[in-house]
Amino acid sequence: MKKNYLKLGSLLLLGLLSANRASAQEGNDSFWKDFKINGSLQSEIMLFPEKDKKIGAEGSDDWWLTNTYFNLNLNSKHIEAGARLEFMEHPLIGFDEKDFEGWGVPNIYVTAKFDKIQITAGDFYDQFGSGLIFRTYEERSLGIDNSLRGGRIAAQPFKGVRLKVLGGKQRYYFDHHKTFIWGADAEFSIDQWSKKLAESNTYLTFGASYVGKHRGDEFIEAGVNPDDPTIHYKLNLPENVGAFDFRAKLQKGNYSFLAEYAIKNNDPTFRSVYKENNLNHPYIYRKGQALLLAGSYSKKGMSVLLQAKRSDNMSFMSTRQAPGGNPSTLSSTINHLPAFVQQQTYALATLYPYSTQPEGEWAFQGELSYTFKRNTPLGGKYGTRVKLGGSHIRSIEMDPVEQKYGTWMGTKGYNSSFFKMGGKIYYQDLIFGVEKKMSAPLLMNFTYMHQYFNHLAVYGKPTTLDKAEIVKTHIFILEGKYKINNKNTLRGELQYLTTKQDYGDWIAGVLEYSLLPYLMFSVSDTYNVGETDIHYYMGSVTGTYKSHRLMVSYGRTREGYNCSGGVCRIVPAYKGLQLSYSYNF
Repeated sequence: MKKNYLKLGSLLLLGLLSANRASAQEGNDSFWKDFKINGSLQSEIMLFPEKDKKIGAEGSDDWWLTNTYFNLNLNSKHIEAGARLEFMEHPLIGFDEKDFEGWGVPNIYVTAKFDKIQITAGDFYDQFGSGLIFRTYEERSLGIDNSLRGGRIAAQPFKGVRLKVLGGKQRYYFDHHKTFIWGADAEFSIDQWSKKLAESNTYLTFGASYVGKHRGDEFIEAGVNPDDPTIHYKLNLPENVGAFDFRAKLQKGNYSFLAEYAIKNNDPTFRSVYKENNLNHPYIYRKGQALLLAGSYSKKGMSVLLQAKRSDNMSFMSTRQAPGGNPSTLSSTINHLPAFVQQQTYALATLYPYSTQPEGEWAFQGELSYTFKRNTPLGGKYGTRVKLGGSHIRSIEMDPVEQKYGTWMGTKGYNSSFFKMGGKIYYQDLIFGVEKKMSAPLLMNFTYMHQYFNHLAVYGKPTTLDKAEIVKTHIFILEGKYKINNKNTLRGELQYLTTKQDYGDWIAGVLEYSLLPYLMFSVSDTYNVGETDIHYYMGSVTGTYKSHRLMVSYGRTREGYNCSGGVCRIVPAYKGLQLSYSYNF
């Protein structure tokens, strides 16, 4: 399979380069004169990975490791084509599962573009609505690439109408799943048909989607007849599973509202887990559903966001047997359930990241941002920005049905009243922040964050040291940025996390010096003052020149969960010299 990718990719790459050369030789009269080639190179490299017993870093037998990606794209008025070469023969630590290893051209596509229609053949990414039933994307930091290889037609046959039809097989590392996925999406912009709506600054859109998957039957034993042990029962698995999505979005002036509902036919998988009583509950025949409501208000100096989500048994994957937390699960997921938590960038605020629970959750989130104007008592000379946000995520009600032959396999699994919540809080936080310009060159940020984190429910295990189910934290962050002149900037962070659970208290510091437009120097340390007395230090130098960017760093990285958009995977501890190079052309 890898050889086939390499052959296909090599032919396309050669064709693109030949087309570019022909264009240059034949001049402006050439048919290829409107074709342009662009691309990028990204290479993450670790040299001499070291063992470090103190942080649990095991090192590597290889003296160098790399995840390297090379993209080449050709664009013209009517044709777009591209390919991506990936080299992971010696993948980075955290990507060393056997399925990651290899190299080839797993992404290759051609798109024909016309006035009202686009046709794509090959590998592509897409999303229907909020992604509740379909989203394919690439997230290299998590090792996720669940693109579809097949075909897609996107059309706008009439004013205000957008249609999509697609089908293909989902990527699985350097291979593809056997499951075939197909779907259709339609969006109707009512405001484009109504002059009154347009004149009143009102935009109204309705959308509907369908996604289906086909996977052949498999032998999964459902149990043994208690009266005759020689009789084994087999699950009658649905070979075709369909999911529907309906949504409406209204924007009126400064207000915006979204309502989206998705429903999925029964889809027995290993990921169906009965969370309320921590009982393994696989292969149940229960339909899935999700409801998402969001409202926002925005004007100069103020914004408000409120949203709520209820999901129930919405795990939707190309495979039936992918254990939670395993990288194969992340690369096999067809849909996406957004996490209603604020995405954090500060080191200590990401120690306990929340991972969306596809088995079921109620989630609520609210954010308020307000800027006090200049020359007011609270605004001062330069104005003051205040942010307040919070999330609350808990289980749904799960009332288990009667077992058959000592198992819930093959049953509905549980009953759940739609509006009744479960008794477990998975996660909640409260975040308060102030951004204040103290003087013309000095900008300060202060953030306070309180977390309630159900470690057992979210990650399936208690904390490492004290075996606690719940972790409660208080986090204090002070950040300052001082602009020395137009080319020199100094930025610093001081963070403190206090908790009575897990590893106890942490302190972190960051100091960055930027010499625009070419260089940036950074040193940081994350120190556990609670239980382990371990420093996770890091130093780096970053250079930028035109389209080139190179970062060289050395230090320790702690074991933990790397998350993006509510999707998480565990990353082991490592130590060594790291290079990061990117180039766009």
